[in-house]
Amino acid sequence: MIEQYVWDLQEVDETQVAVVGGKGAHLGGLSRIEGIRVPAGFCVTTGAFRRIMAEAPSIDDRLDQLSRLNPDDREAIRALSAEIRRTIEGIAIPGDLAAAITRTLAQLDEPQPGEQAAYSVRSSATAEDLPTASFAGQQDTYLNVVGPAAILQHVSRCWASLFTERAVTYRQRNGIDHRTVHMAVVVQQMVFPHAAGILFTADPVTGNRKVATVDAGFGLGEALVSGLVNPDVFKVRHGEVVAKAIAAKQRAVHALAAGGTQEVAIDSQRQKEPTLTDTQVVRLVQLGRRIEAHFGRPQDIEWCLVDDDFRIVQSRPITTLFPIPETGDQENHVYLSVGHQQMMTDPMKPLGLSVWQLTAMAPMHEAGGRLFVDATRRLASPASRAGLLDVAGRSDPLIRDALETVLDRDDFVPSIPDAGPGGTPARGASAPIETDPAIVAGLIERSRASIAALERDIRTKTGPALFDFLLEAFGEHKRVLSDPLNLQAVMAGMEATWWLNDKLREWLGEKNAADTLTLSAPDNVTSEMGLALLDVADVIRPHPKVVAFLQGVEDEGFLDELAKLAGGTEARDAIESYLDRYGMRCVGEIDITRPRWRERPTTLVPVILDNVRNFEPGAAELRFEQGRQKAQKKGQDVLSRLRTLPDGDRKADEAKRMIDRVRTFIGYREYPKYGIVSRYFVYKQALLEEAERLVQADVLPEKEDIFYLTFQELHDVVRSNQVDDQLIQRRKDAFRSYHALTPPRVLTSDGEAVTGAYRRDNVPGGALIGLPVSAGTIEGRARVILDMAEADLEAGDILVTTFTDPSWSPLFVGIAGLVTEVGGLMTHGAVIAREYGLPAVVGVERATRLIRDGQRIRVHGTDGYVEILP
Repeated sequence: MIEQYVWDLQEVDETQVAVVGGKGAHLGGLSRIEGIRVPAGFCVTTGAFRRIMAEAPSIDDRLDQLSRLNPDDREAIRALSAEIRRTIEGIAIPGDLAAAITRTLAQLDEPQPGEQAAYSVRSSATAEDLPTASFAGQQDTYLNVVGPAAILQHVSRCWASLFTERAVTYRQRNGIDHRTVHMAVVVQQMVFPHAAGILFTADPVTGNRKVATVDAGFGLGEALVSGLVNPDVFKVRHGEVVAKAIAAKQRAVHALAAGGTQEVAIDSQRQKEPTLTDTQVVRLVQLGRRIEAHFGRPQDIEWCLVDDDFRIVQSRPITTLFPIPETGDQENHVYLSVGHQQMMTDPMKPLGLSVWQLTAMAPMHEAGGRLFVDATRRLASPASRAGLLDVAGRSDPLIRDALETVLDRDDFVPSIPDAGPGGTPARGASAPIETDPAIVAGLIERSRASIAALERDIRTKTGPALFDFLLEAFGEHKRVLSDPLNLQAVMAGMEATWWLNDKLREWLGEKNAADTLTLSAPDNVTSEMGLALLDVADVIRPHPKVVAFLQGVEDEGFLDELAKLAGGTEARDAIESYLDRYGMRCVGEIDITRPRWRERPTTLVPVILDNVRNFEPGAAELRFEQGRQKAQKKGQDVLSRLRTLPDGDRKADEAKRMIDRVRTFIGYREYPKYGIVSRYFVYKQALLEEAERLVQADVLPEKEDIFYLTFQELHDVVRSNQVDDQLIQRRKDAFRSYHALTPPRVLTSDGEAVTGAYRRDNVPGGALIGLPVSAGTIEGRARVILDMAEADLEAGDILVTTFTDPSWSPLFVGIAGLVTEVGGLMTHGAVIAREYGLPAVVGVERATRLIRDGQRIRVHGTDGYVEILP
């Protein structure tokens, strides 16, 4: 059968990406929508591209070289990709293929007498305009191409543009194999518009799905796409233009009669004229809503206006929008990010999401690989609203400000008399408990006993019986967490912290006094974890051969090799002992699928080596004792100063009670999380054993494939010994795409990511504003670290990262200050920073991009801002 290399746009639809590429498939789909006008044209298929590539076997070797290059090696990518493009452009188009293209050209509408028809020739890659990656601007488009010979030449250029430097780099960064992507070419009749631009059927900045944005300029849309002019911008909501900004449009791109395009100056009197009337804008948005409905998701649409008639020349998914949790109703909802509270804003795999949902104390909704709590009912009731705003404001002012922004829109969250069960109580509403260290000791022992029982009872469970057992274990998990005494102990430490900060500021004018008063508090399992790794370093430091060996470690089985070295047995035993106590921890530990330290002990090696290099023996005990003495001295100072005030004895007595209370309970704040991840590791080990059985039975190719199934789906697979391989692959692709999304702190059911602001004016110009969570000021070298395993710290360095969950605590012993993009007053990083006396500012938006690794910065932990120093 002879392959058909040229297809009319009317013959294709969006299901044929493999044949005509993303752009061609979308244009074919667009041409089938009633009322949507698409310029006539055809596609040269990916089969034609593969035939051309086969003409030059040398390209295969170059693709091998390309795949081995680092995405950041721009020079090498530039040189090699240019070589591949020259090779492709130098291949003659076979006669039968050229004839098929020119024959189809002749069948399109004839031009006016004496004129040559003009066309656009546009790249259409198979990895383009996809739901999870648009690849916008990665390949080439040519406008106003005149004559068959020129069109054939530009078809070759489009094929070659699959290997532009930007396209190659984009694929390498997104883990896409160059050989899996093929290029089709779309040839369409050229339109010569009065105006052109882009329509977003959802607001591309806020994500609001009910607000459409139209960018418009005179002439061809190339002027906007290339950034030559600022566009007029119109915003449309519910069929009405609600905002517009008319730009001074000094330049435009027009077509030349002989082919090609040119920039032209716009007459000064027309520059500030609106490109479109409001009526035209609303009509365009109506067409956009029709297109959006056809494709089933918000679209980025390129349009042209010809004689008051809109032509659509491209439509692609908007891939940067954060998804909206599915609720199945049309009501308004306000969602709060769980990740911002748990210090883990990375996407989670499906098994991790479902296990967290099954063990969480509140219903949670998934979107974009993250979890959200629906706060609508609590915001609707005036009583619970006040408590929620109070807690949010103390924890993360950006969340409170975002919620207040939503509440200021009177119609979005209507008030109801009572939010019913589940409302957040106001701060201080929990029943008081005695300030008794035995309470904490009892809670810790109860948690240990529960985990020991879990470890004992799960050993004999396999198959479907394991899943029945785990569902019961999840119930016990929630019972432990919801124990009223557990909640009271956690709240007692937090409330005492708030009380001390509020009252000592009011009485003594002192900011964040509790930061010093909580230094080296007892029973803080997370700070103990960091100090315990200093003790491990003490064991290793005297043995140079062990240190040298660890500097070259790459294999996870290195612990078995240690015993062959002098001092290696002691080193191995010290690390093993540490893993016995803390090996269930890891970065992103709320996701059960993340590799634990016990599974990947090499993660700890750089931190151990930093500790060996940067600390003296006995540092752990010394640091803890110094912190304890500093806290004690601060308490004595505060009390003596209070006694000099009017009514000072009463104030000092109250403060003394609260100091005792905070030191009794604040360390326990970290223990429930330790209990959660301890149980998670037990669950995970049992599930991976079940996965191994599935691999042995040829149901799954890899154990880790279970991570892309929900708990219930995995249960079904174990029962049936059957799995949907395509479902797992789709989940893997989706998970990969979620990494490009930034989860908002607050998200509405309209899709709007509501961004709060600090609204402070007491900060120097140019400083980065955040939330002060640990007092003090420190100046030093910024180390921007996104992966704990790649940490390389020197004494005096300031850690700058996205978030720090408890697993980052071992790094805290070796740094001088902390800056994070995510965090709150009582989140783990803040608690441990105070415990170690590190000046810290959290919630600094885009800190890892605004601060360069190695820059000198000054962290103002008391006032909540960061200065970048010259």
